[in-house]
Amino acid sequence: MHHEELAPLQRPRYGSIVDDERLSAEEMDERRRQNIAYEYLCHLEEAKRWMEVCLEEELPPTTELEEGLRNGVYLAKLAKFFAPNVVSDKKIYDVQQERYKRSGLHFRHTDNTVQWLRAMESIGLPKIFYPETTDVYDRKNIPRMIYCIHALSLYLFKLGLAPQIQDLLGKVDFTEEEISNMRKELEKYGIQMPSFSKIGGILASELSVDEAALHAAVIAINEAVEKGIAEQTIATLRNPNAMLLNVDEELAQDYQNELFEAKRRKESNARLKNGTISEEERDVYEELLTQAEIQGNINKINIHVALVRVNEAIDWQDEVALMAGLNHPALSLLEVMPQNSSWYLLQLCDSKDQKMQNYLAHDELSIAVEMLSAVVLLNQALENKDILMIKNHLRNPCIGFNNVEEENLQRYADTLLSIKSEASSQGQDYLSWNDIQNCIDMVNMQIQEENERIIAIGHINEAIDQGNPERTLETLLLPTAKLQDVTPVNARHYQDVLHHAKAQKCKESQDESALLWLDEIQKGIGDANNNIKEVAILAVGTSMINKSLEKGDSQPILMILQSKFGLRVIPECAETYFRNLSEAKNLKTREDSNESPWIKLVMKNMYDYYYNVETEEGTCAAPEGVAPKTSWLTGEEIQSIVGQVTADYNREQLWLANENLIVQLQARARGFLVRKNYQERKAYLQNQEPSAIKIQAFWKGFKQRKSYVARLKVLQGNVAAIVKIQSWVKMWLAKRAYRKRLQYFKDHNDEIVKIQAFLRANKAREDYRTLIGAENPPLTVLRKFAYLLDQSDLDFQEELEVTRLREEVVTKIRSNQQLEKDLNLMDIKIGLLVKNRITLQDVVLHSKKLNKKSKSQLEEMVMVDKQGIKGLSKERRKKLEAYQHLFYLLQTNPTYLAKLIFQMPQNKSTKFMDTVIFTLYNYASNQREEYLLLKLFKTALEEEINSKVDQIQDIVTGNPTVIKMVVSFNRGARGQNTLRQLLAPVVKEIMEDKSLIINTSPVDVYKSWVNQLEMQTGEASKLPYDVTTEQALTHTEVVNKLESSIQSLRAVTDKVLMSIFSSLNMMPYGMRYIAKVLKSSLHEKFPDATEDELLKIVGNLLYYRYMNPAIVAPDGFDIIDMTAGGQIHPDQRRNLGCVAKVLQHAASNKLFEGESAHLSSMNTYLSQTYQKFRNFFQAACDVPEPEEKFNIDEYSDMVTLSKPVIYISIEEIINTHSLLLEHRDAIATEPNDLLNELLEGLGPVPDIESFLGEGAVDPNDPNRESTLNQLAKTEISLSLTSKYELREGEAQDLKSLMIKTKRLIVDVIRTQPGDTLLEILETPATAQQESEHLKLVEKRAILDSRTPEKMKHSQSIFEDGQLPIEQKKRKIQRNLRTLEQAGLVSSTTKYQEIINEIAKDIRNQRRYRHHRKAELVKLQQTLNALNSKTAFYEEQINYYNTYIKTCLDNLTRKNSRRSIKLDGKEEVKGSKKLKQASLKYTAARLHEKGVILEIEDLQTNQFKNVMFDITPGEEVGDFEIKAKFLGVEMEKVQLHFQDLLQMQYEGVAVMKMFDKAKVNVNLLIFLLNKKFYGK
Repeated sequence: MHHEELAPLQRPRYGSIVDDERLSAEEMDERRRQNIAYEYLCHLEEAKRWMEVCLEEELPPTTELEEGLRNGVYLAKLAKFFAPNVVSDKKIYDVQQERYKRSGLHFRHTDNTVQWLRAMESIGLPKIFYPETTDVYDRKNIPRMIYCIHALSLYLFKLGLAPQIQDLLGKVDFTEEEISNMRKELEKYGIQMPSFSKIGGILASELSVDEAALHAAVIAINEAVEKGIAEQTIATLRNPNAMLLNVDEELAQDYQNELFEAKRRKESNARLKNGTISEEERDVYEELLTQAEIQGNINKINIHVALVRVNEAIDWQDEVALMAGLNHPALSLLEVMPQNSSWYLLQLCDSKDQKMQNYLAHDELSIAVEMLSAVVLLNQALENKDILMIKNHLRNPCIGFNNVEEENLQRYADTLLSIKSEASSQGQDYLSWNDIQNCIDMVNMQIQEENERIIAIGHINEAIDQGNPERTLETLLLPTAKLQDVTPVNARHYQDVLHHAKAQKCKESQDESALLWLDEIQKGIGDANNNIKEVAILAVGTSMINKSLEKGDSQPILMILQSKFGLRVIPECAETYFRNLSEAKNLKTREDSNESPWIKLVMKNMYDYYYNVETEEGTCAAPEGVAPKTSWLTGEEIQSIVGQVTADYNREQLWLANENLIVQLQARARGFLVRKNYQERKAYLQNQEPSAIKIQAFWKGFKQRKSYVARLKVLQGNVAAIVKIQSWVKMWLAKRAYRKRLQYFKDHNDEIVKIQAFLRANKAREDYRTLIGAENPPLTVLRKFAYLLDQSDLDFQEELEVTRLREEVVTKIRSNQQLEKDLNLMDIKIGLLVKNRITLQDVVLHSKKLNKKSKSQLEEMVMVDKQGIKGLSKERRKKLEAYQHLFYLLQTNPTYLAKLIFQMPQNKSTKFMDTVIFTLYNYASNQREEYLLLKLFKTALEEEINSKVDQIQDIVTGNPTVIKMVVSFNRGARGQNTLRQLLAPVVKEIMEDKSLIINTSPVDVYKSWVNQLEMQTGEASKLPYDVTTEQALTHTEVVNKLESSIQSLRAVTDKVLMSIFSSLNMMPYGMRYIAKVLKSSLHEKFPDATEDELLKIVGNLLYYRYMNPAIVAPDGFDIIDMTAGGQIHPDQRRNLGCVAKVLQHAASNKLFEGESAHLSSMNTYLSQTYQKFRNFFQAACDVPEPEEKFNIDEYSDMVTLSKPVIYISIEEIINTHSLLLEHRDAIATEPNDLLNELLEGLGPVPDIESFLGEGAVDPNDPNRESTLNQLAKTEISLSLTSKYELREGEAQDLKSLMIKTKRLIVDVIRTQPGDTLLEILETPATAQQESEHLKLVEKRAILDSRTPEKMKHSQSIFEDGQLPIEQKKRKIQRNLRTLEQAGLVSSTTKYQEIINEIAKDIRNQRRYRHHRKAELVKLQQTLNALNSKTAFYEEQINYYNTYIKTCLDNLTRKNSRRSIKLDGKEEVKGSKKLKQASLKYTAARLHEKGVILEIEDLQTNQFKNVMFDITPGEEVGDFEIKAKFLGVEMEKVQLHFQDLLQMQYEGVAVMKMFDKAKVNVNLLIFLLNKKFYGK
């Protein structure tokens, strides 16, 4: 690519089309695309040149610039240029681009682009210009990046941080090929080219607060610059709307000149570009200076002036002027410290003197000041000896130190501290930058030398391991090792000594890779040198001694031994030395021996040394082919002989000098030997003491045996006399002991009786504990308690009483539910009556139905029992039993009902649950049914959570069917007593406290306060009545009253909390168990859920759904007693609502925020209360399983006295049957499912008449349908039984067989004892045992005759009980074999399994009796509560009747046209008149009144042809409406006023009449009221 500068007015090669030739559309489009590519290449060149100026390095050519910028290195370097505090060299990945040149882009190159983006963000460049990382790295939008660089250049120029980017459009040339390639590249990626010309305007708009004002101010500045008057220019520059900084009036002329030149340059460039840009695309700032450009030129002038002042201050050596110049805002120098002005002056003078131009530029001054400030801070850290700060300052890139290594920072700090201390002692205040840099270089050099020495040590160790002395010598002589006293001739000995030292170190450290360190190597070298030195002297001495001996000259012997061997010799022994040495040498000398001149010496007992006695040459290496001398004495031999002679002489002299002492020593030695012998003899005797005693004992025994033999002979001679004496003595002793014992018993008779009773009782208790707690109770214990399985008259009476009470409770519950529904309906009707008197007749009719209902229900039940499904017919009996089997299966297998609930729509399933399900379980009126109902709840809840709950919060935000069913049941008849006991006392206390007024709404408190002021003063308040919450809280009185309410609220809430927390055991077990199931099921589905999240869900169930409504509306949940027509006062309801709101927030750990922020003072209280609630919810979930709680298992139904009975209406039976058939495939998927078998047996769904019996309803009765619907609500009782019990001739059910076998075993073991069951079965019964068994059978028959039919056992059980004992035994044995084959019992354990089952039955029987007594009490309490509720409903009915009678009386007096008597019949007065009083309206008239909205297929102008006749009917509230078109009757419709009122109540605004006319319901009611009833 070739660049060249064009003349200012020269047109670019690709510019606007000004040629005269006519171009086609394709050619013009081609030219346009070429122009776009050329302009983009110009912008690339502009960005390249600007970045080269900033980075001071050359960038790739323009056509390769895009690819060169993708790795982000140049972008990161640019970021370091304008934001060095954000980006440093160490943060730039692949800063030298070695990795990029070697293997291309790496994903970590994106870090460089991210650093660039962060740097731009740090200086405040608007993010509208930023490219995405992928735009750069993946080359998705490189023009966007170039666009951002242009915006950045303009922004930095405005801040004074960078030069202005050049405008090169039309000033550079590119080849045709380059432009075409760029065009293809742009078209390849389909990139929309950014508008580079609008950067100034966008940047100004992004940074401006008031865009219009700023634009006007910039236009004014441009106009003033164009005029050339400096005073006007400076005035416009100081306009606040221009938002220009650091404008100095003294520089007005300089600003004018610089801005004028800049504007001229921009206009020139714009003229070059005008041909390429259409009029619509032109930016106003193409020829005008932008705010950023103006600010940049102002900064340029300011910087120049400030630099001149700083350089002059340096020349004049003026500290004050220098500090003023450095602090000039234009220079933007940070951290200039005035207290160090002399330091700055001195250092800046040096810097300026070193420059050839003798002038400091802005960048040089910035770097110098920043560096000097950093050096001062470093000196301060050195003075404070703050190591951490020293390291941080050394790391600071501003200080500009070279070669600073992170790992050497501690060494730098320590060395600098020592240098700083030395400099301070010499009077130098600061270390200069050069001093510190020299210190860093010195430390680096030291560390480098240490590293090199370490490398050299490694080489030395390697050479030692190789065993080559020359290689070892070469490494020892390395300059980097710096080893001392290395002598090349000793190389062999160095190798040996160092190799031995290394081997010794490896052995001691047990590390084969251990190396010799520098000091150890130096020590080895020194030791080797000393060894050579010592052995050389010894070799010379050895040679001289041997030569003297050969010559026979004894004179030099003493001198040689002293000087060469270093021995202490005695002159008196000189001859002896010579003689002994000569003798030793003569022994070694051999004749005719031709020996070499070499002798061999050993250093340190391990290293050899060779010495030539002729040439006096020594070496550590053995000479080749030479054998050392053997006839000469060696140095060791000489030393040994001399030492021996000296020692002998010294010893002789010592003895002669100490003769007396030697005599004494000998005497003491002899004494010692004698004492030693004595002690040895004494110790021997002591060791042999047992042997001596043994000898003595043997002798004494011999004497004693001799005496005994003599005595024995005397006794043997008098045997008869001795026996007689012994017998008399024994008899006397026995009699005395017996009389004494007998007297003792007589004296303690009462105590003995008590002990016996205690023992018997203790034995009985022990036996009972064995029965209760033993894993395998013995049969003997079981026999003692078998009688407990018998049923007494009291058992039957209690069972009958429980059954009767249960029936009454269920009936009452259903009756009360119906009464409650009817009363609710009556409430609605009376509410409608208040608005429209016409509904009075319907209210009267409903009231009479309400009074008749209780009487008719009894008659219907009697009729059904006589001729309905319970009639005496085999077919009806079979149908009844089929339904009993069906409902037994549904009751005991919760899976069917759980699936059925979720197969139906929610509105239908809710009604099904409220009626059929609770009826099927008798509203959990006993433990069995409560157990089964809880099992249903558990199964259904788990099914719902697994299938419908996707997030844990769905339980709270949704309305789960099972949760709603559980709460509804526990707040119903069974749960109301609990809620009443739990909440009634504290709720009554709150309601009875008349002084308690809690109002937490600031607006309500404010209004109450204003009303109170007006009542007190009698004048209208000047305060506004309607205010917001914030306005209300501005009044002190409101805040004080609100705070008082909050205090009262806390106190009352604490009372409610105390009542709730202290009544945990009163909460229904069912609620707590379902809470436990809910928590465990959610935890299983959402294992990551925290304990707090789970407990919040539990709290939502236990508090929010169960307790909270009862607190808010205690009258609606029977918590308090209300009289008919009574209501709770609004203040009381508000108090309770506030308490409930606080408790609700606390239970869910939700603080008061937003609209309730005025209650934020209670947030701490809420958090504390939540922790209490959390513990309460955890404790509530800690309940046993239903099997343990109710002691019910799979055999329970087979051992109970009475069969389960339910009371269900005919309509509910039919609905259940139809639902099961409808959803049969989803509920019972297997073809052989028991439910499918039962449904096949039942056949299709019967109608109501088949249940009631033939003739129950007259076929000709006109009200037959309504009568049937009424009779469908008739209840019947079903005794539930399982179809799959034991049946003769069929396969035996093992469970039933186990029950029968246990009954037979109990009968046998009660009459025949035995240790094991096998023993009893195999032993024939005696006649007495047969008789006892017969009496037992007769007694049971008498008892069975008195047993009610419902409680009698099956016929097969009764027949088995009548069998003789032996037949029972045989049947037991057969049954046991069958059970053993099934694996239920084992003969190897002697059938202990069935004994354990009987023991379990005895324990269960006892628990069942206790539970039954408790259930009697509970049923009686429930029945009393239900009776109270019935009385309340009857009181309500009486109240409504009184109200209706009053309305009738008023209507009779006010309405003379028609009266209604209390018997419901109408007395018509003037019926003719009334009958004729019809209304006639045209459709147009009704349309004007708004009654008719539109008529389909009929235009509005045709409404006048339609006539409506409205005629009242015979019954009150009935109307007949006829429509006529042009006088011809078209259609008519019967309209019931009650239906209109119902639609109005339900919010229906528009209804259709004749299926064509749309009618406004409210206006139609108004019209009928006005025209017919005078309302």
